[in-house]
Amino acid sequence: MSDQADFLAACRDLLGDSYVLTLDADTAPFLTDWRDRFTGKALAVLRPATVEQVAGVLRACAQWQIPVVPQGGNTGLVLGSIPDDAGTAIVLSLARLNSIRALDPVNRTITVDAGCILQTIQEAASAAGCLFPLSLAAEGSCTIGGNLATNAGGTAVLRYGNTRELCLGLEVVTPQGEIWNGLRGLRKDNTGYDLRDLYIGAEGTLGVITGAVMKLYPQPKACITALAAMPSPSHALRLLSLMQDHCGASLTGFELMSQYCLQLVAEQFPQLPRPFAEAHGHGQYVLLELSSSQSEAHAVELLEASIGAALEVELIADAVVASSVAQSEGLWQLREHIPLAQAQAGKNIKHDISLPISCIADFISVTDVALETAFPGCQLVCFGHLGDGNLHYNVAPPPGMTDTDFLSNQEAINRIVHDQVHGFGGSISAEHGIGALKKDDLAHYKSPLELQLMRAVKQALDPQNIMNPGKVL
Repeated sequence: MSDQADFLAACRDLLGDSYVLTLDADTAPFLTDWRDRFTGKALAVLRPATVEQVAGVLRACAQWQIPVVPQGGNTGLVLGSIPDDAGTAIVLSLARLNSIRALDPVNRTITVDAGCILQTIQEAASAAGCLFPLSLAAEGSCTIGGNLATNAGGTAVLRYGNTRELCLGLEVVTPQGEIWNGLRGLRKDNTGYDLRDLYIGAEGTLGVITGAVMKLYPQPKACITALAAMPSPSHALRLLSLMQDHCGASLTGFELMSQYCLQLVAEQFPQLPRPFAEAHGHGQYVLLELSSSQSEAHAVELLEASIGAALEVELIADAVVASSVAQSEGLWQLREHIPLAQAQAGKNIKHDISLPISCIADFISVTDVALETAFPGCQLVCFGHLGDGNLHYNVAPPPGMTDTDFLSNQEAINRIVHDQVHGFGGSISAEHGIGALKKDDLAHYKSPLELQLMRAVKQALDPQNIMNPGKVL
Protein backbone atom coordinates (compact mmCIF):
# COMPACT_ATOMS: atom_id res chain seq x y z
CA MET A 1 0.00 0.00 0.00
CA SER A 2 1.35 3.47 -0.89
CA ASP A 3 1.91 6.22 1.66
CA GLN A 4 -1.12 8.12 0.36
CA ALA A 5 -3.27 4.99 0.59
CA ASP A 6 -2.05 4.37 4.14
CA PHE A 7 -2.87 7.97 5.03
CA LEU A 8 -6.38 7.79 3.58
CA ALA A 9 -7.01 4.47 5.33
CA ALA A 10 -6.04 6.08 8.65
CA CYS A 11 -8.37 9.00 7.94
CA ARG A 12 -11.26 6.63 7.17
CA ASP A 13 -10.67 4.82 10.44
CA LEU A 14 -10.72 8.17 12.24
CA LEU A 15 -13.63 9.94 10.50
CA GLY A 16 -15.65 7.21 8.82
CA ASP A 17 -15.79 6.48 5.10
CA SER A 18 -18.55 9.06 4.45
CA TYR A 19 -16.36 11.95 5.57
CA VAL A 20 -13.29 11.15 3.50
CA LEU A 21 -14.23 12.39 0.05
CA THR A 22 -12.11 11.33 -2.92
CA LEU A 23 -14.53 11.09 -5.88
CA ASP A 24 -14.49 14.09 -8.22
CA ALA A 25 -18.24 14.61 -7.89
CA ASP A 26 -17.91 14.80 -4.10
CA THR A 27 -14.81 16.99 -3.91
CA ALA A 28 -15.73 19.48 -6.67
CA PRO A 29 -17.68 21.94 -4.45
CA PHE A 30 -14.60 22.38 -2.25
CA LEU A 31 -12.05 22.98 -5.01
CA THR A 32 -13.25 26.09 -6.88
CA ASP A 33 -12.85 29.56 -5.42
CA TRP A 34 -15.73 31.94 -4.64
CA ARG A 35 -15.17 34.03 -7.78
CA ASP A 36 -14.90 30.94 -10.01
CA ARG A 37 -11.42 31.85 -11.23
CA PHE A 38 -9.41 28.81 -10.19
CA THR A 39 -10.06 25.14 -9.54
CA GLY A 40 -7.48 23.14 -7.63
CA LYS A 41 -7.00 19.44 -7.04
CA ALA A 42 -6.94 17.53 -3.76
CA LEU A 43 -5.90 14.12 -2.53
CA ALA A 44 -9.13 14.16 -0.51
CA VAL A 45 -11.58 16.42 1.28
CA LEU A 46 -11.78 15.53 4.97
CA ARG A 47 -14.79 16.53 7.07
CA PRO A 48 -14.14 16.07 10.80
CA ALA A 49 -16.92 16.70 13.33
CA THR A 50 -14.92 17.27 16.53
CA VAL A 51 -11.78 19.03 17.66
CA GLU A 52 -10.28 15.66 18.54
CA GLN A 53 -10.87 14.46 14.98
CA VAL A 54 -9.17 17.59 13.63
CA ALA A 55 -6.21 16.85 15.88
CA GLY A 56 -6.12 13.26 14.64
CA VAL A 57 -6.12 14.41 11.02
CA LEU A 58 -3.27 16.84 11.70
CA ARG A 59 -1.22 14.10 13.40
CA ALA A 60 -1.73 11.89 10.36
CA CYS A 61 -0.79 14.74 8.02
CA ALA A 62 2.39 15.37 10.03
CA GLN A 63 3.26 11.66 9.98
CA TRP A 64 2.80 11.27 6.21
CA GLN A 65 3.81 14.87 5.39
CA ILE A 66 0.52 15.65 3.67
CA PRO A 67 -0.19 19.37 3.02
CA VAL A 68 -3.33 20.76 4.69
CA VAL A 69 -5.63 23.44 3.28
CA PRO A 70 -8.13 24.49 5.98
CA GLN A 71 -11.50 25.62 4.66
CA GLY A 72 -14.58 27.20 6.22
CA GLY A 73 -17.35 28.50 3.98
CA ASN A 74 -14.99 28.86 0.99
CA THR A 75 -16.03 32.49 0.54
CA GLY A 76 -12.47 33.84 0.48
CA LEU A 77 -11.40 36.16 -2.32
CA VAL A 78 -7.64 35.57 -2.61
CA LEU A 79 -7.43 31.79 -3.22
CA GLY A 80 -6.51 31.18 0.40
CA SER A 81 -8.76 28.17 0.99
CA ILE A 82 -8.25 26.39 -2.34
CA PRO A 83 -5.47 23.82 -2.95
CA ASP A 84 -3.08 24.15 -5.87
CA ASP A 85 -3.28 21.84 -8.88
CA ALA A 86 -0.71 19.30 -7.65
CA GLY A 87 -3.35 17.06 -6.06
CA THR A 88 -1.17 16.19 -3.05
CA ALA A 89 -2.94 18.29 -0.39
CA ILE A 90 -6.07 17.56 1.58
CA VAL A 91 -8.83 20.12 2.06
CA LEU A 92 -9.79 20.14 5.74
CA SER A 93 -13.39 21.33 5.85
CA LEU A 94 -14.49 22.69 9.23
CA ALA A 95 -18.16 22.88 8.20
CA ARG A 96 -19.27 20.10 10.56
CA LEU A 97 -17.80 21.87 13.59
CA ASN A 98 -20.80 24.18 13.80
CA SER A 99 -22.00 24.27 17.41
CA ILE A 100 -22.54 27.26 19.62
CA ARG A 101 -20.84 26.01 22.77
CA ALA A 102 -21.86 28.69 25.26
CA LEU A 103 -23.38 32.15 25.50
CA ASP A 104 -22.72 34.32 28.55
CA PRO A 105 -24.88 37.48 28.47
CA VAL A 106 -23.31 38.83 31.66
CA ASN A 107 -19.73 38.46 30.42
CA ARG A 108 -21.07 39.40 26.97
CA THR A 109 -19.32 36.55 25.19
CA ILE A 110 -20.30 33.71 22.90
CA THR A 111 -18.13 30.60 22.47
CA VAL A 112 -18.48 28.92 19.10
CA ASP A 113 -17.05 26.23 16.85
CA ALA A 114 -15.01 27.50 13.91
CA GLY A 115 -17.51 26.13 11.42
CA CYS A 116 -20.41 28.22 12.73
CA ILE A 117 -21.97 30.34 9.98
CA LEU A 118 -21.62 34.03 10.81
CA GLN A 119 -25.35 34.66 10.45
CA THR A 120 -26.07 31.85 12.92
CA ILE A 121 -23.90 33.58 15.52
CA GLN A 122 -25.64 36.90 14.86
CA GLU A 123 -29.04 35.26 15.35
CA ALA A 124 -28.00 33.44 18.54
CA ALA A 125 -26.71 36.70 20.00
CA SER A 126 -29.90 38.51 19.04
CA ALA A 127 -32.06 35.83 20.65
CA ALA A 128 -30.19 36.49 23.90
CA GLY A 129 -30.77 40.24 23.62
CA CYS A 130 -27.19 40.93 22.48
CA LEU A 131 -25.43 42.10 19.35
CA PHE A 132 -22.62 40.36 17.49
CA PRO A 133 -21.61 43.20 15.18
CA LEU A 134 -19.49 41.50 12.52
CA SER A 135 -21.42 41.89 9.26
CA LEU A 136 -20.29 40.84 5.77
CA ALA A 137 -21.97 40.37 2.42
CA ALA A 138 -21.28 36.61 2.68
CA GLU A 139 -22.57 36.28 6.26
CA GLY A 140 -25.07 33.61 5.24
CA SER A 141 -22.23 31.37 3.99
CA CYS A 142 -18.94 32.37 5.60
CA THR A 143 -17.79 30.81 8.88
CA ILE A 144 -16.31 32.43 11.94
CA GLY A 145 -13.14 30.34 11.59
CA GLY A 146 -12.58 31.79 8.13
CA ASN A 147 -13.42 35.28 9.40
CA LEU A 148 -10.74 34.89 12.07
CA ALA A 149 -8.20 33.32 9.72
CA THR A 150 -8.48 36.34 7.41
CA ASN A 151 -9.21 38.96 10.11
CA ALA A 152 -12.33 39.93 8.17
CA GLY A 153 -13.65 43.48 8.36
CA GLY A 154 -17.09 44.31 7.02
CA THR A 155 -19.38 47.28 7.45
CA ALA A 156 -19.19 47.85 11.23
CA VAL A 157 -15.40 48.19 11.70
CA LEU A 158 -15.77 51.94 12.26
CA ARG A 159 -17.53 51.28 15.57
CA TYR A 160 -16.56 47.74 16.60
CA GLY A 161 -13.28 46.91 14.87
CA ASN A 162 -12.12 43.96 12.72
CA THR A 163 -12.68 40.34 13.70
CA ARG A 164 -9.43 40.50 15.68
CA GLU A 165 -10.92 43.15 17.97
CA LEU A 166 -14.02 41.01 18.48
CA CYS A 167 -12.11 37.89 19.60
CA LEU A 168 -11.08 37.21 23.21
CA GLY A 169 -9.85 33.63 22.96
CA LEU A 170 -9.10 30.80 20.54
CA GLU A 171 -8.85 27.05 20.37
CA VAL A 172 -6.25 25.94 17.82
CA VAL A 173 -4.92 22.61 16.60
CA THR A 174 -1.22 22.86 15.85
CA PRO A 175 0.46 21.31 12.78
CA GLN A 176 1.68 18.54 15.10
CA GLY A 177 -1.91 17.67 16.11
CA GLU A 178 -1.85 19.18 19.59
CA ILE A 179 -4.85 21.15 20.89
CA TRP A 180 -4.20 24.57 22.41
CA ASN A 181 -7.17 25.63 24.54
CA GLY A 182 -7.06 29.41 24.79
CA LEU A 183 -10.82 29.85 25.13
CA ARG A 184 -10.61 32.49 27.85
CA GLY A 185 -13.28 35.19 27.87
CA LEU A 186 -11.00 37.78 29.43
CA ARG A 187 -10.67 41.42 28.42
CA LYS A 188 -7.34 41.62 30.24
CA ASP A 189 -4.73 38.86 30.22
CA ASN A 190 -1.18 40.15 30.26
CA THR A 191 0.65 36.85 30.75
CA GLY A 192 3.17 36.74 27.96
CA TYR A 193 2.99 36.56 24.19
CA ASP A 194 -0.53 36.86 22.80
CA LEU A 195 -0.69 33.59 20.88
CA ARG A 196 -4.23 34.38 19.80
CA ASP A 197 -2.99 37.23 17.62
CA LEU A 198 -0.53 34.94 15.83
CA TYR A 199 -3.33 32.78 14.45
CA ILE A 200 -5.85 35.53 13.65
CA GLY A 201 -5.13 36.72 10.12
CA ALA A 202 -2.61 33.92 9.45
CA GLU A 203 -4.90 32.32 6.83
CA GLY A 204 -4.42 28.79 8.12
CA THR A 205 -0.65 28.81 7.61
CA LEU A 206 0.24 28.30 11.29
CA GLY A 207 -2.51 26.03 12.61
CA VAL A 208 -6.24 25.28 12.42
CA ILE A 209 -8.64 27.46 14.40
CA THR A 210 -11.37 25.19 15.78
CA GLY A 211 -13.14 27.41 18.31
CA ALA A 212 -13.36 30.99 19.53
CA VAL A 213 -14.69 33.23 22.27
CA MET A 214 -16.20 36.32 20.67
CA LYS A 215 -17.38 39.59 22.21
CA LEU A 216 -21.03 40.56 22.38
CA TYR A 217 -22.50 44.05 22.77
CA PRO A 218 -25.81 45.53 23.90
CA GLN A 219 -28.46 45.64 21.21
CA PRO A 220 -28.98 49.23 20.04
CA LYS A 221 -32.47 50.61 20.61
CA ALA A 222 -32.53 51.94 17.06
CA CYS A 223 -30.50 52.09 13.83
CA ILE A 224 -31.15 54.91 11.37
CA THR A 225 -29.73 55.01 7.85
CA ALA A 226 -29.25 57.87 5.39
CA LEU A 227 -27.79 58.29 1.92
CA ALA A 228 -26.00 61.58 1.21
CA ALA A 229 -24.87 62.89 -2.17
CA MET A 230 -21.80 65.09 -2.65
CA PRO A 231 -19.38 66.20 -5.36
CA SER A 232 -16.14 64.46 -4.38
CA PRO A 233 -14.29 62.12 -2.00
CA SER A 234 -12.78 65.14 -0.23
CA HIS A 235 -16.32 66.27 0.65
CA ALA A 236 -16.98 62.75 1.98
CA LEU A 237 -13.93 62.96 4.25
CA ARG A 238 -15.07 66.30 5.64
CA LEU A 239 -18.52 64.82 6.17
CA LEU A 240 -16.95 61.93 8.10
CA SER A 241 -15.22 64.37 10.46
CA LEU A 242 -18.44 66.35 10.93
CA MET A 243 -20.47 63.21 11.67
CA GLN A 244 -17.88 61.94 14.14
CA ASP A 245 -17.83 65.30 15.90
CA HIS A 246 -21.64 65.40 16.12
CA CYS A 247 -22.39 61.72 16.74
CA GLY A 248 -19.30 60.14 18.35
CA ALA A 249 -19.63 56.38 18.84
CA SER A 250 -23.22 56.46 17.57
CA LEU A 251 -21.83 56.55 14.02
CA THR A 252 -21.61 52.84 13.17
CA GLY A 253 -21.43 52.88 9.36
CA PHE A 254 -19.91 55.18 6.75
CA GLU A 255 -19.72 53.69 3.25
CA LEU A 256 -18.43 55.53 0.18
CA MET A 257 -19.88 54.76 -3.27
CA SER A 258 -19.07 56.50 -6.54
CA GLN A 259 -21.71 57.54 -9.06
CA TYR A 260 -20.47 54.79 -11.39
CA CYS A 261 -21.07 52.17 -8.67
CA LEU A 262 -24.72 53.16 -8.30
CA GLN A 263 -25.06 53.38 -12.08
CA LEU A 264 -23.90 49.73 -12.29
CA VAL A 265 -26.40 48.68 -9.63
CA ALA A 266 -29.22 50.53 -11.41
CA GLU A 267 -28.37 48.82 -14.71
CA GLN A 268 -28.07 45.30 -13.29
CA PHE A 269 -30.78 45.52 -10.60
CA PRO A 270 -33.43 47.98 -11.83
CA GLN A 271 -35.85 46.80 -9.14
CA LEU A 272 -33.77 48.40 -6.38
CA PRO A 273 -34.61 51.92 -5.16
CA ARG A 274 -33.13 55.01 -6.81
CA PRO A 275 -33.21 57.59 -4.02
CA PHE A 276 -32.20 60.61 -6.11
CA ALA A 277 -34.23 61.57 -9.16
CA GLU A 278 -31.67 63.84 -10.83
CA ALA A 279 -30.62 62.31 -14.13
CA HIS A 280 -27.10 63.68 -13.90
CA GLY A 281 -26.53 62.26 -10.44
CA HIS A 282 -23.72 63.29 -8.12
CA GLY A 283 -20.04 62.42 -8.05
CA GLN A 284 -20.05 60.48 -4.79
CA TYR A 285 -22.48 59.06 -2.26
CA VAL A 286 -22.11 58.10 1.38
CA LEU A 287 -24.32 55.56 3.11
CA LEU A 288 -24.19 56.27 6.83
CA GLU A 289 -25.77 54.59 9.80
CA LEU A 290 -26.35 55.78 13.35
CA SER A 291 -27.11 53.45 16.25
CA SER A 292 -28.64 54.77 19.46
CA SER A 293 -28.66 53.13 22.87
CA GLN A 294 -31.45 55.51 23.93
CA SER A 295 -34.34 55.55 21.45
CA GLU A 296 -35.34 55.84 17.82
CA ALA A 297 -36.37 59.44 18.41
CA HIS A 298 -32.90 60.23 19.71
CA ALA A 299 -31.25 58.60 16.68
CA VAL A 300 -33.51 60.44 14.23
CA GLU A 301 -32.93 63.78 15.96
CA LEU A 302 -29.16 63.29 15.99
CA LEU A 303 -29.01 62.21 12.34
CA GLU A 304 -31.27 64.98 11.07
CA ALA A 305 -29.31 67.62 13.00
CA SER A 306 -26.02 66.30 11.59
CA ILE A 307 -27.37 66.17 8.02
CA GLY A 308 -28.69 69.70 8.47
CA ALA A 309 -25.29 70.92 9.59
CA ALA A 310 -23.65 69.28 6.57
CA LEU A 311 -26.16 70.89 4.19
CA GLU A 312 -25.62 74.27 5.80
CA VAL A 313 -21.87 74.23 5.13
CA GLU A 314 -22.45 72.71 1.66
CA LEU A 315 -20.61 69.45 2.33
CA ILE A 316 -23.49 67.54 0.77
CA ALA A 317 -25.83 68.40 -2.06
CA ASP A 318 -28.78 66.23 -1.02
CA ALA A 319 -29.69 63.49 1.42
CA VAL A 320 -32.38 60.86 1.99
CA VAL A 321 -33.08 59.61 5.52
CA ALA A 322 -34.78 56.22 5.81
CA SER A 323 -38.10 56.47 7.62
CA SER A 324 -38.65 52.73 8.07
CA VAL A 325 -36.75 49.47 8.41
CA ALA A 326 -37.72 48.60 4.83
CA GLN A 327 -36.30 51.87 3.49
CA SER A 328 -33.13 51.36 5.51
CA GLU A 329 -32.72 47.87 4.09
CA GLY A 330 -33.30 49.27 0.61
CA LEU A 331 -30.46 51.77 1.02
CA TRP A 332 -28.12 49.07 2.31
CA GLN A 333 -29.05 46.88 -0.65
CA LEU A 334 -27.61 49.53 -2.96
CA ARG A 335 -24.24 49.16 -1.23
CA GLU A 336 -24.39 45.38 -0.93
CA HIS A 337 -25.31 44.88 -4.59
CA ILE A 338 -22.25 46.67 -5.94
CA PRO A 339 -20.08 43.49 -6.02
CA LEU A 340 -23.00 41.54 -7.52
CA ALA A 341 -23.53 44.20 -10.18
CA GLN A 342 -19.83 44.08 -11.06
CA ALA A 343 -19.96 40.32 -11.43
CA GLN A 344 -22.99 40.47 -13.72
CA ALA A 345 -21.48 43.25 -15.83
CA GLY A 346 -18.31 41.24 -16.50
CA LYS A 347 -14.81 40.64 -15.22
CA ASN A 348 -12.85 43.36 -13.46
CA ILE A 349 -9.57 43.70 -11.62
CA LYS A 350 -10.14 44.04 -7.89
CA HIS A 351 -8.08 45.75 -5.20
CA ASP A 352 -8.86 45.51 -1.49
CA ILE A 353 -6.71 48.27 -0.04
CA SER A 354 -6.44 50.42 3.05
CA LEU A 355 -5.05 53.92 3.44
CA PRO A 356 -4.68 56.58 6.11
CA ILE A 357 -8.17 58.09 6.04
CA SER A 358 -6.81 61.57 5.46
CA CYS A 359 -5.07 60.39 2.24
CA ILE A 360 -8.03 58.71 0.55
CA ALA A 361 -9.21 61.63 -1.58
CA ASP A 362 -5.68 62.32 -2.85
CA PHE A 363 -5.12 58.63 -3.57
CA ILE A 364 -8.31 58.38 -5.63
CA SER A 365 -7.50 61.53 -7.57
CA VAL A 366 -3.92 60.55 -8.40
CA THR A 367 -4.62 56.88 -9.12
CA ASP A 368 -7.67 57.59 -11.27
CA VAL A 369 -5.52 59.80 -13.51
CA ALA A 370 -2.67 57.27 -13.65
CA LEU A 371 -5.00 54.45 -14.73
CA GLU A 372 -6.95 56.52 -17.22
CA THR A 373 -3.65 57.64 -18.78
CA ALA A 374 -2.28 54.10 -19.05
CA PHE A 375 -5.58 52.44 -20.00
CA PRO A 376 -7.85 55.01 -21.66
CA GLY A 377 -11.54 54.40 -21.14
CA CYS A 378 -11.16 52.02 -18.21
CA GLN A 379 -14.04 52.17 -15.72
CA LEU A 380 -13.18 52.80 -12.05
CA VAL A 381 -15.46 51.09 -9.54
CA CYS A 382 -14.50 52.68 -6.23
CA PHE A 383 -16.45 51.99 -3.03
CA GLY A 384 -15.79 50.85 0.50
CA HIS A 385 -15.62 51.45 4.20
CA LEU A 386 -14.45 55.05 4.26
CA GLY A 387 -14.77 55.28 8.04
CA ASP A 388 -11.93 52.79 8.54
CA GLY A 389 -9.86 53.63 5.45
CA ASN A 390 -10.72 50.50 3.44
CA LEU A 391 -11.44 50.95 -0.26
CA HIS A 392 -12.47 48.38 -2.85
CA TYR A 393 -10.80 50.06 -5.78
CA ASN A 394 -11.72 47.99 -8.81
CA VAL A 395 -10.98 48.53 -12.49
CA ALA A 396 -13.37 47.43 -15.25
CA PRO A 397 -12.59 47.31 -18.99
CA PRO A 398 -13.40 50.12 -21.39
CA PRO A 399 -16.63 49.67 -23.35
CA GLY A 400 -16.11 47.20 -26.17
CA MET A 401 -13.00 45.49 -24.79
CA THR A 402 -13.30 41.78 -24.05
CA ASP A 403 -12.70 40.50 -20.53
CA THR A 404 -9.83 38.33 -21.74
CA ASP A 405 -8.01 41.22 -23.38
CA PHE A 406 -8.52 43.42 -20.36
CA LEU A 407 -7.42 40.82 -17.80
CA SER A 408 -4.13 40.43 -19.69
CA ASN A 409 -3.29 43.86 -18.22
CA GLN A 410 -3.83 42.74 -14.62
CA GLU A 411 -0.18 42.78 -13.57
CA ALA A 412 0.37 46.28 -14.94
CA ILE A 413 -2.85 47.61 -13.39
CA ASN A 414 -2.05 46.02 -10.04
CA ARG A 415 1.37 47.62 -10.07
CA ILE A 416 -0.04 51.09 -10.71
CA VAL A 417 -2.60 50.75 -7.92
CA HIS A 418 -0.31 49.07 -5.39
CA ASP A 419 2.56 51.48 -6.03
CA GLN A 420 0.22 54.35 -5.24
CA VAL A 421 -1.09 52.55 -2.14
CA HIS A 422 2.48 51.99 -0.96
CA GLY A 423 3.41 55.59 -1.69
CA PHE A 424 0.52 56.85 0.43
CA GLY A 425 1.52 54.59 3.34
CA GLY A 426 -1.29 52.10 2.84
CA SER A 427 -1.74 48.33 2.65
CA ILE A 428 -2.36 46.18 -0.44
CA SER A 429 -4.78 44.00 1.56
CA ALA A 430 -7.25 45.52 3.98
CA GLU A 431 -9.64 42.68 4.79
CA HIS A 432 -9.39 39.92 2.17
CA GLY A 433 -5.95 38.58 3.10
CA ILE A 434 -3.01 37.53 0.92
CA GLY A 435 -3.71 33.90 0.06
CA ALA A 436 -2.06 32.76 -3.15
CA LEU A 437 -3.33 35.69 -5.20
CA LYS A 438 -1.26 38.45 -3.57
CA LYS A 439 1.74 36.46 -2.40
CA ASP A 440 4.13 37.96 -4.94
CA ASP A 441 2.85 41.47 -4.24
CA LEU A 442 3.42 40.98 -0.52
CA ALA A 443 7.04 40.07 -1.19
CA HIS A 444 7.40 43.22 -3.30
CA TYR A 445 6.00 45.68 -0.74
CA LYS A 446 6.92 44.20 2.66
CA SER A 447 10.33 45.11 4.03
CA PRO A 448 12.97 42.35 4.11
CA LEU A 449 12.94 42.43 7.92
CA GLU A 450 9.14 41.99 8.09
CA LEU A 451 9.34 39.02 5.74
CA GLN A 452 12.24 37.54 7.73
CA LEU A 453 10.27 37.78 10.98
CA MET A 454 7.18 36.26 9.37
CA ARG A 455 9.21 33.35 7.99
CA ALA A 456 10.77 32.80 11.42
CA VAL A 457 7.30 32.46 12.96
CA LYS A 458 6.23 30.07 10.20
CA GLN A 459 9.35 27.92 10.62
CA ALA A 460 8.95 27.79 14.40
CA LEU A 461 5.29 26.72 14.37
CA ASP A 462 5.14 24.71 11.13
CA PRO A 463 8.65 23.37 10.46
CA GLN A 464 7.33 20.74 7.99
CA ASN A 465 5.52 23.47 6.00
CA ILE A 466 2.35 21.41 5.76
CA MET A 467 -0.10 24.17 6.75
CA ASN A 468 -1.58 25.84 3.67
CA PRO A 469 1.72 25.87 1.80
CA GLY A 470 2.08 28.42 -0.99
CA LYS A 471 -0.18 30.92 0.78
CA VAL A 472 0.93 34.28 2.26
CA LEU A 473 4.67 33.42 2.18
